[in-house]
Amino acid sequence: MIVCHYYSENELLLTRDFSKLEELQVGEILWVDLVKPTYEEREYVQRKFEIELLTAQEAEEIESSSKFSETEDEINANSNFIIKTNDGYKNEAVSFIIKDHFLITQRKVELKTFDDIHKKLPRYRRTNAPNYKIFLILFETRIDFDADFLEHISREISDIGKDLALNRNLDDDMLIKISNFQETTMLIRENIVDKQRIISSILKSQMFPDNEYDRIRIMIKDVGSLLDHTSFNFERLEYLQNTFLGLVDLEQNEIIKIFTVVTVIAMPPTLIASLYGMNFQFMPELDEIWGYPFAIALMILSSGLTLFYFKRKGWL
Repeated sequence: MIVCHYYSENELLLTRDFSKLEELQVGEILWVDLVKPTYEEREYVQRKFEIELLTAQEAEEIESSSKFSETEDEINANSNFIIKTNDGYKNEAVSFIIKDHFLITQRKVELKTFDDIHKKLPRYRRTNAPNYKIFLILFETRIDFDADFLEHISREISDIGKDLALNRNLDDDMLIKISNFQETTMLIRENIVDKQRIISSILKSQMFPDNEYDRIRIMIKDVGSLLDHTSFNFERLEYLQNTFLGLVDLEQNEIIKIFTVVTVIAMPPTLIASLYGMNFQFMPELDEIWGYPFAIALMILSSGLTLFYFKRKGWL
Protein backbone atom coordinates (compact mmCIF):
# COMPACT_ATOMS: atom_id res chain seq x y z
CA MET A 1 0.00 0.00 0.00
CA ILE A 2 1.11 3.55 -0.75
CA VAL A 3 0.00 6.66 1.13
CA CYS A 4 0.92 9.86 -0.66
CA HIS A 5 0.75 13.50 0.48
CA TYR A 6 0.93 15.95 -2.39
CA TYR A 7 0.58 19.66 -3.05
CA SER A 8 -2.53 21.11 -4.64
CA GLU A 9 -2.04 24.84 -5.07
CA ASN A 10 -1.26 25.94 -1.48
CA GLU A 11 -2.72 22.97 0.36
CA LEU A 12 -1.73 19.41 1.16
CA LEU A 13 -3.89 16.51 0.08
CA LEU A 14 -3.71 12.79 0.79
CA THR A 15 -4.32 9.88 -1.52
CA ARG A 16 -4.03 6.11 -1.25
CA ASP A 17 -4.75 5.63 -4.92
CA PHE A 18 -1.72 4.29 -6.79
CA SER A 19 -3.04 5.60 -10.10
CA LYS A 20 -3.15 9.13 -8.61
CA LEU A 21 0.53 8.83 -7.68
CA GLU A 22 1.32 7.95 -11.28
CA GLU A 23 -0.42 11.14 -12.45
CA LEU A 24 1.50 13.43 -10.08
CA GLN A 25 4.79 15.08 -10.91
CA VAL A 26 7.70 14.57 -8.51
CA GLY A 27 7.67 18.28 -7.71
CA GLU A 28 4.08 18.03 -6.45
CA ILE A 29 4.79 15.23 -3.96
CA LEU A 30 5.80 15.85 -0.34
CA TRP A 31 5.68 12.40 1.30
CA VAL A 32 5.27 8.85 0.06
CA ASP A 33 4.68 6.27 2.79
CA LEU A 34 5.16 2.65 1.69
CA VAL A 35 3.32 0.18 3.93
CA LYS A 36 4.06 -3.47 3.15
CA PRO A 37 4.76 -2.47 -0.46
CA THR A 38 4.61 -4.95 -3.31
CA TYR A 39 7.57 -5.52 -5.60
CA GLU A 40 5.88 -3.44 -8.33
CA GLU A 41 5.24 -0.54 -5.94
CA ARG A 42 8.86 -0.55 -4.76
CA GLU A 43 10.19 -0.61 -8.32
CA TYR A 44 7.90 2.20 -9.42
CA VAL A 45 8.88 4.48 -6.51
CA GLN A 46 12.59 3.83 -7.11
CA ARG A 47 12.25 4.76 -10.79
CA LYS A 48 10.02 7.80 -10.27
CA PHE A 49 12.09 9.39 -7.49
CA GLU A 50 15.50 8.09 -8.60
CA ILE A 51 16.27 6.52 -5.23
CA GLU A 52 17.26 3.09 -3.94
CA LEU A 53 15.04 1.61 -1.25
CA LEU A 54 16.63 -0.59 1.39
CA THR A 55 15.71 -4.24 1.73
CA ALA A 56 14.24 -5.49 5.02
CA GLN A 57 17.59 -7.05 5.96
CA GLU A 58 19.51 -3.82 5.29
CA ALA A 59 17.00 -1.79 7.32
CA GLU A 60 17.47 -4.05 10.35
CA GLU A 61 21.29 -3.79 10.45
CA ILE A 62 22.68 -2.16 13.59
CA GLU A 63 25.83 -0.51 12.23
CA SER A 64 25.96 3.28 12.54
CA SER A 65 26.37 3.66 8.79
CA SER A 66 23.17 1.66 8.30
CA LYS A 67 21.26 3.77 10.82
CA PHE A 68 22.14 7.14 9.29
CA SER A 69 24.01 8.18 6.20
CA GLU A 70 24.12 11.48 4.36
CA THR A 71 25.30 12.47 0.91
CA GLU A 72 25.30 15.83 -0.80
CA ASP A 73 21.59 15.68 -1.67
CA GLU A 74 20.13 12.75 0.26
CA ILE A 75 19.70 11.41 3.81
CA ASN A 76 19.05 7.75 4.55
CA ALA A 77 17.96 6.79 8.07
CA ASN A 78 16.65 3.64 9.73
CA SER A 79 14.97 3.58 13.11
CA ASN A 80 13.16 0.97 15.21
CA PHE A 81 9.57 1.41 16.37
CA ILE A 82 8.07 -0.74 19.12
CA ILE A 83 4.95 -2.70 18.21
CA LYS A 84 2.76 -5.06 20.25
CA THR A 85 2.58 -8.73 19.24
CA ASN A 86 0.74 -11.77 20.58
CA ASP A 87 3.88 -12.73 22.52
CA GLY A 88 4.65 -9.26 23.87
CA TYR A 89 6.54 -6.50 22.07
CA LYS A 90 9.17 -6.27 19.36
CA ASN A 91 11.07 -3.66 17.34
CA GLU A 92 10.09 -3.01 13.76
CA ALA A 93 12.48 -1.21 11.39
CA VAL A 94 11.32 1.88 9.47
CA SER A 95 13.37 3.44 6.65
CA PHE A 96 13.47 7.15 5.80
CA ILE A 97 14.82 8.92 2.73
CA ILE A 98 15.00 12.73 2.55
CA LYS A 99 15.87 14.06 -0.86
CA ASP A 100 15.22 17.36 -2.61
CA HIS A 101 11.78 18.43 -1.34
CA PHE A 102 10.19 15.01 -0.68
CA LEU A 103 10.26 12.32 2.03
CA ILE A 104 10.02 8.56 1.43
CA THR A 105 9.25 6.15 4.27
CA GLN A 106 9.07 2.38 4.14
CA ARG A 107 7.71 -0.07 6.74
CA LYS A 108 6.25 -3.55 7.00
CA VAL A 109 3.57 -2.89 9.63
CA GLU A 110 0.85 -0.41 10.53
CA LEU A 111 2.03 2.17 13.08
CA LYS A 112 -0.17 4.54 15.08
CA THR A 113 2.49 7.25 14.85
CA PHE A 114 2.18 7.37 11.07
CA ASP A 115 -1.62 7.08 11.13
CA ASP A 116 -1.85 10.13 13.41
CA ILE A 117 0.44 12.19 11.19
CA HIS A 118 -1.50 11.16 8.08
CA LYS A 119 -4.66 12.54 9.72
CA LYS A 120 -3.06 15.81 10.87
CA LEU A 121 -0.89 16.65 7.87
CA PRO A 122 -3.65 17.75 5.42
CA ARG A 123 -4.33 20.68 7.78
CA TYR A 124 -0.87 22.11 7.05
CA ARG A 125 -0.24 24.65 4.34
CA ARG A 126 2.47 24.13 1.79
CA THR A 127 4.92 26.54 3.37
CA ASN A 128 4.53 24.90 6.81
CA ALA A 129 5.31 21.33 5.78
CA PRO A 130 8.74 20.86 4.18
CA ASN A 131 10.04 17.28 4.07
CA TYR A 132 12.54 17.69 6.93
CA LYS A 133 9.77 19.03 9.20
CA ILE A 134 7.61 15.95 8.52
CA PHE A 135 10.63 13.83 9.41
CA LEU A 136 11.04 15.65 12.73
CA ILE A 137 7.31 15.52 13.48
CA LEU A 138 7.38 11.74 13.04
CA PHE A 139 10.20 11.39 15.55
CA GLU A 140 8.65 13.86 18.00
CA THR A 141 5.36 11.97 17.89
CA ARG A 142 7.12 8.65 18.33
CA ILE A 143 9.08 9.95 21.33
CA ASP A 144 5.77 11.02 22.91
CA PHE A 145 4.35 7.54 22.27
CA ASP A 146 7.46 5.96 23.80
CA ALA A 147 7.10 8.20 26.86
CA ASP A 148 3.44 7.15 27.27
CA PHE A 149 4.38 3.50 26.80
CA LEU A 150 7.17 3.80 29.35
CA GLU A 151 4.78 5.39 31.86
CA HIS A 152 2.34 2.52 31.28
CA ILE A 153 5.09 -0.03 31.94
CA SER A 154 6.13 1.90 35.06
CA ARG A 155 2.58 1.74 36.43
CA GLU A 156 2.40 -1.99 35.85
CA ILE A 157 5.77 -2.45 37.60
CA SER A 158 4.43 -0.37 40.51
CA ASP A 159 1.37 -2.66 40.68
CA ILE A 160 3.67 -5.69 40.94
CA GLY A 161 5.45 -4.04 43.86
CA LYS A 162 2.15 -3.37 45.64
CA ASP A 163 0.94 -6.91 45.02
CA LEU A 164 4.21 -8.28 46.33
CA ALA A 165 4.08 -6.11 49.46
CA LEU A 166 0.42 -6.59 50.32
CA ASN A 167 -0.41 -10.09 49.15
CA ARG A 168 3.02 -11.70 49.12
CA ASN A 169 2.07 -13.48 45.90
CA LEU A 170 5.08 -15.77 45.57
CA ASP A 171 4.00 -18.08 42.77
CA ASP A 172 6.12 -18.70 39.67
CA ASP A 173 3.93 -16.38 37.57
CA MET A 174 5.11 -13.39 39.58
CA LEU A 175 8.77 -14.10 38.84
CA ILE A 176 7.99 -14.72 35.15
CA LYS A 177 6.10 -11.42 35.02
CA ILE A 178 9.09 -9.55 36.51
CA SER A 179 11.39 -11.24 33.98
CA ASN A 180 9.07 -10.26 31.10
CA PHE A 181 9.07 -6.65 32.24
CA GLN A 182 12.86 -6.72 32.33
CA GLU A 183 12.90 -7.92 28.71
CA THR A 184 10.38 -5.25 27.70
CA THR A 185 12.37 -2.52 29.44
CA MET A 186 15.54 -3.64 27.65
CA LEU A 187 13.63 -3.49 24.36
CA ILE A 188 12.44 0.03 25.15
CA ARG A 189 15.97 1.09 26.04
CA GLU A 190 17.35 -0.30 22.76
CA ASN A 191 14.60 1.56 20.92
CA ILE A 192 15.32 4.85 22.67
CA VAL A 193 19.10 4.55 22.20
CA ASP A 194 18.42 3.95 18.50
CA LYS A 195 16.46 7.22 18.31
CA GLN A 196 19.16 9.02 20.25
CA ARG A 197 21.73 8.00 17.62
CA ILE A 198 19.49 9.16 14.78
CA ILE A 199 18.65 12.52 16.36
CA SER A 200 22.29 13.16 17.28
CA SER A 201 23.22 12.50 13.64
CA ILE A 202 20.49 14.92 12.51
CA LEU A 203 22.01 17.60 14.73
CA LYS A 204 25.26 17.25 12.78
CA SER A 205 23.53 17.25 9.39
CA GLN A 206 23.96 20.08 6.91
CA MET A 207 20.52 19.51 5.35
CA PHE A 208 18.50 20.74 8.32
CA PRO A 209 18.14 24.51 8.72
CA ASP A 210 19.69 26.25 11.71
CA ASN A 211 16.32 27.35 13.08
CA GLU A 212 15.43 23.69 13.72
CA TYR A 213 18.47 22.96 15.92
CA ASP A 214 16.82 24.15 19.15
CA ARG A 215 13.93 21.82 18.41
CA ILE A 216 16.32 18.92 17.78
CA ARG A 217 18.20 19.62 21.02
CA ILE A 218 14.91 19.47 22.94
CA MET A 219 14.25 16.09 21.32
CA ILE A 220 17.66 14.88 22.48
CA LYS A 221 16.89 16.03 26.05
CA ASP A 222 13.54 14.24 25.93
CA VAL A 223 15.24 11.05 24.78
CA GLY A 224 17.82 11.42 27.56
CA SER A 225 15.07 11.71 30.16
CA LEU A 226 13.46 8.53 28.78
CA LEU A 227 16.77 6.72 29.13
CA ASP A 228 16.97 7.85 32.76
CA HIS A 229 13.46 6.51 33.29
CA THR A 230 14.37 3.11 31.82
CA SER A 231 17.39 2.95 34.14
CA PHE A 232 15.08 3.63 37.09
CA ASN A 233 12.74 0.85 35.91
CA PHE A 234 15.69 -1.55 35.64
CA GLU A 235 16.70 -0.78 39.22
CA ARG A 236 13.12 -1.13 40.41
CA LEU A 237 12.68 -4.50 38.69
CA GLU A 238 15.96 -5.74 40.13
CA TYR A 239 14.78 -4.63 43.58
CA LEU A 240 11.45 -6.45 43.09
CA GLN A 241 13.25 -9.56 41.91
CA ASN A 242 15.54 -9.54 44.94
CA THR A 243 12.52 -8.90 47.19
CA PHE A 244 10.68 -11.83 45.65
CA LEU A 245 13.66 -14.15 46.10
CA GLY A 246 14.13 -12.89 49.67
CA LEU A 247 10.49 -13.60 50.51
CA VAL A 248 10.80 -17.04 48.97
CA ASP A 249 13.85 -17.70 51.18
CA LEU A 250 11.91 -16.56 54.23
CA GLU A 251 8.99 -18.79 53.33
CA GLN A 252 11.30 -21.75 52.82
CA ASN A 253 13.04 -21.01 56.11
CA GLU A 254 9.67 -20.99 57.88
CA ILE A 255 8.84 -24.40 56.38
CA ILE A 256 12.26 -25.80 57.37
CA LYS A 257 11.79 -24.29 60.83
CA ILE A 258 8.44 -26.05 61.23
CA PHE A 259 9.91 -29.38 60.18
CA THR A 260 12.84 -28.87 62.55
CA VAL A 261 10.57 -28.05 65.50
CA VAL A 262 8.32 -31.03 64.78
CA THR A 263 11.36 -33.28 64.59
CA VAL A 264 12.80 -31.98 67.87
CA ILE A 265 9.44 -32.24 69.67
CA ALA A 266 9.09 -35.82 68.49
CA MET A 267 12.56 -36.80 69.73
CA PRO A 268 11.76 -37.26 73.51
CA PRO A 269 8.65 -39.43 72.85
CA THR A 270 10.67 -41.43 70.34
CA LEU A 271 13.40 -41.94 72.94
CA ILE A 272 10.85 -43.09 75.54
CA ALA A 273 9.18 -45.43 73.07
CA SER A 274 12.59 -46.83 72.15
CA LEU A 275 13.42 -47.49 75.80
CA TYR A 276 10.19 -49.36 76.43
CA GLY A 277 10.65 -51.24 73.22
CA MET A 278 13.77 -52.94 74.54
CA ASN A 279 13.44 -56.67 75.32
CA PHE A 280 15.10 -56.68 78.69
CA GLN A 281 13.87 -59.18 81.28
CA PHE A 282 13.69 -56.77 84.21
CA MET A 283 11.55 -53.76 83.28
CA PRO A 284 9.13 -53.34 86.24
CA GLU A 285 6.72 -50.99 84.41
CA LEU A 286 5.87 -53.69 81.87
CA ASP A 287 4.21 -55.83 84.49
CA GLU A 288 2.24 -53.00 86.08
CA ILE A 289 -1.34 -52.14 85.04
CA TRP A 290 -0.42 -48.47 84.95
CA GLY A 291 2.66 -49.05 82.76
CA TYR A 292 1.09 -48.26 79.42
CA PRO A 293 -0.73 -45.04 80.54
CA PHE A 294 2.45 -43.99 82.32
CA ALA A 295 4.50 -44.32 79.13
CA ILE A 296 1.91 -42.37 77.11
CA ALA A 297 1.74 -39.62 79.72
CA LEU A 298 5.52 -39.44 79.85
CA MET A 299 5.68 -39.01 76.06
CA ILE A 300 3.06 -36.23 76.12
CA LEU A 301 4.80 -34.50 79.02
CA SER A 302 8.21 -34.61 77.30
CA SER A 303 6.74 -33.14 74.10
CA GLY A 304 4.90 -30.46 76.07
CA LEU A 305 8.01 -29.45 77.99
CA THR A 306 10.01 -29.20 74.74
CA LEU A 307 7.29 -27.08 73.12
CA PHE A 308 7.12 -24.85 76.20
CA TYR A 309 10.90 -24.39 76.15
CA PHE A 310 10.84 -23.35 72.44
CA LYS A 311 8.12 -20.79 73.07
CA ARG A 312 9.96 -19.46 76.11
CA LYS A 313 13.05 -18.92 73.95
CA GLY A 314 10.97 -17.21 71.25
CA TRP A 315 11.80 -19.79 68.60
CA LEU A 316 8.13 -20.29 67.75
